[in-house]
Amino acid sequence: MRHLTAPAKINLALVVGPPRADGKHEVATVLQRISLVDRVGVSAGERLTVSGFADDTIVTQALTVLAAAAGGEPGWNVQIEKSIPVAAGLGGGSSDAASALRLANDLLPEPLSPPELAALAATVGADVPFFLGRGPQLGTGDGTVLTPLVLPADYHVVLVIPADTVKTSTRDVYHAFDLRDGAAGFATRREALLDALAAVRSAPDLGGLPLNDLATSHLSARLRALGAFRADVSGAGPCVYGLFREQREAAAAAQALLPEGRALVATPV
Repeated sequence: MRHLTAPAKINLALVVGPPRADGKHEVATVLQRISLVDRVGVSAGERLTVSGFADDTIVTQALTVLAAAAGGEPGWNVQIEKSIPVAAGLGGGSSDAASALRLANDLLPEPLSPPELAALAATVGADVPFFLGRGPQLGTGDGTVLTPLVLPADYHVVLVIPADTVKTSTRDVYHAFDLRDGAAGFATRREALLDALAAVRSAPDLGGLPLNDLATSHLSARLRALGAFRADVSGAGPCVYGLFREQREAAAAAQALLPEGRALVATPV
């Protein structure tokens, strides 16, 4: 069985627009991998089996789609070792799916090309193509149109999973966004994001990126008070992250926020 790590991500910015004809929303988002990872293993099998994470749906879906594209039935054994918090806005399921796709594709008699695999991944989930690539990327369209970015990575990330927050579905988060007419001014906010990205020269400049359109948290203010130069919600939440220049500051902030829930320290990768 071959293995790959499947890193989590944070959204360094998430600007959301109106619904598209396909029901998805226009977005402009800055995606950054971090060092918190799952581990995914895949070997050939007589049928598709997924072990280690009973609630999986997306890996099963991804490999079923891959097998159909290859003209056969899914025949892989998949093992998932979870470390990324589930349904937190960190993209763990999408990352697992991307790693499984890469491993399973390599076992095909005629593997799909990287562009073909990316196109297939986009049908599985908006974040899945991002995890097939490398480095930070700007996601536009429905999030699957990706442009590589060069961003500073000399900082530490504190992740806080609030204990008092019940995760609502991503669909519900977007529905609430639509009800409050959150898409108003999307073009202006998207341009502000692009301008802020162009101005990034050092890690603290990431603090100038616009805040998440979908969700907010009182923990952002706590993280800033503890020294974060940027703090925001990742994706549809509920995970809140803070960016710190020094590891000792990040560790102290994570310790201080333990009463709020699970707190972890990671780095960009």
